[in-house]
Amino acid sequence: MNSLIQGSRPKELATATGAVGALGVVFGDIGTSPLYTFKTVLDMTGGNQSQTILGVVSLLVWTLIIVTSLKYAGFAMRIDNDGEGGILALLALLAVKRAKRPLIVAVGLFGAALIYGDGAITPAISVLSAIEGLKLVEPTMQPFVLPVTVGILVALFAVQGVGTAKIGRAFGPIMAVWFVTMAALGIWGIAKHPAVLYALNPYYGVSYLFHSGYIGFMVLGGVFLCVTGAEALYADMGHFGARPIKFAWSTLVFPSLVLNYAGQGAIVLSGASTDGNIFYRLCPPALLLPLVVLSTVATIIASQSIITGAFSMTRQAIQLGWMPRMKISQTSAEGFGQIYVGTVNWVLMIVTVGLTLAFGKSDSLAGAYGIAVSATMILTTVLLFIAMREIWGWSLVASAAVAGVFMIVDASFFASNLLKLLQGGYVPLLLAAGVYGIMYVWHRGISVITDIAGGSSVPAQQFFAGLERTYVARVPGTGVFLTRAREGIPPIIQWYVHLARALPQKVVAITVQTTSSPWVAADRRAHLEQIAPNCWFVIASYGFMETPDLPSLLAEISARECPVDLDDLTYFIGVEKIVPKPGSHGIARWMTHLFAAMARNSAHVTDSMRIPPERLVDLGRQVQI
Repeated sequence: MNSLIQGSRPKELATATGAVGALGVVFGDIGTSPLYTFKTVLDMTGGNQSQTILGVVSLLVWTLIIVTSLKYAGFAMRIDNDGEGGILALLALLAVKRAKRPLIVAVGLFGAALIYGDGAITPAISVLSAIEGLKLVEPTMQPFVLPVTVGILVALFAVQGVGTAKIGRAFGPIMAVWFVTMAALGIWGIAKHPAVLYALNPYYGVSYLFHSGYIGFMVLGGVFLCVTGAEALYADMGHFGARPIKFAWSTLVFPSLVLNYAGQGAIVLSGASTDGNIFYRLCPPALLLPLVVLSTVATIIASQSIITGAFSMTRQAIQLGWMPRMKISQTSAEGFGQIYVGTVNWVLMIVTVGLTLAFGKSDSLAGAYGIAVSATMILTTVLLFIAMREIWGWSLVASAAVAGVFMIVDASFFASNLLKLLQGGYVPLLLAAGVYGIMYVWHRGISVITDIAGGSSVPAQQFFAGLERTYVARVPGTGVFLTRAREGIPPIIQWYVHLARALPQKVVAITVQTTSSPWVAADRRAHLEQIAPNCWFVIASYGFMETPDLPSLLAEISARECPVDLDDLTYFIGVEKIVPKPGSHGIARWMTHLFAAMARNSAHVTDSMRIPPERLVDLGRQVQI
């Protein structure tokens, strides 16, 4: 029975064990932000006066508290879709499981597309900011910073196909060392100017915003960089469970970030130079090179987390019918999340390396960073408001009050980030728009084809009566026909009979549907109905975190009321050639051509349903939409 579930629901790990694992997966992005955030914000302020530094540190600390501790750890992580989190899981819960809601679907899909947009920038800015520390170790290394960064990024993407399961075990402990190191450096800096701790009072942040005018508003775009990656707490909840992630955040990650930002502020207040990367000025010169090495490893781990997250989100989108099928390889038997999606990997690599070469410095990349994530957070707040009303049953006033606070914060950051639009902020938005377009067109096309398939089915009694009248031959064996129809004799069986003038003695029609839940219990996997003698219709349900396995499914149903010979069966699948329907006013012609191109280039069904290629017959047919 368990063989039907490829990667059954993960159990929540023990708090300590899960917390260490989460350090290497969940907190890489937000955990490496001190490398570039404080420096970016300080450059925006144009000064290092006492009130400015205290205001900046206060804004950083309270942004971490409001966005990460309150919004994500305090509220979002309490809303899960059978243990899974993230914007796609929340979308499936609100818009698919409860009712079909086009507007909510559009909000969730664009939020997911935005994550791809900024996901391409994260590896570039984090690795580049780490390698820039070499300039402080040895100024003559300046010309090598960019080539070394590009080399590391190319190598990182190149090894994805091999898998990172073995070295992945070390990610958590390495990141634990990183956070402890950041905390120690922060304490070292605070000791030089303890008055920086006044910045823990939110008064300094609010006062700075109200007294610095346009500069204060612009600074919010830089401050926001400290919480890029906060959404990972929610998105990765299904891997570790909410408790270990919250434990790691509250006991190590959050204190380390606060101490480090305060330490950077303290050394500037004590008169340290603000040239170069301020993060590295916390370190004694003798330990600078080891710190650069550790920073580089930490940013590589952070980048790996982004890449793995992109793979996982792509699989969810494919299973939910929002992206074309892509070949997904399991790189390790040790974990369901150890996958590789080649198309996504190489596209991300090209974009990431291209951005690195185009912008050249982490300071420049900071201008392109944040706008997509801030937009995603706005969309997440919208979905959280709906969840408060419908899942928790909160009143309109209570839901609006809580979500309204988050919306004010998110909208302020987004508005400030819009100032970066011409500095490179358009890049992630263009990427997101492209991804959203692909999602929308694919989902629209699949919906039209599904409607066509359902409308072309005929009743079983009528179909088999026609076979007898026309003397269609019945040949030995079992034919397994994959279809999108949900009842009757689907078009693919009719088409096969029309071409072959024959039909196997036993016929099994299977419709595979993806549910709005991440996992489906084995006893609820298949709905089996015998619609005629030796003819069965099966609706197989899989969660959006599962991989369909049709041979295992057939082995299960053959032991029930569908006695088929597993050694004598053939799978049939329709391969549609999509063409525009003459005079059609339904789907736009440009959309038809784009959908047709994606369908032609999508992965074969054998890659996504574990069908043995030697037992598969493709039936080509033309479909007009």
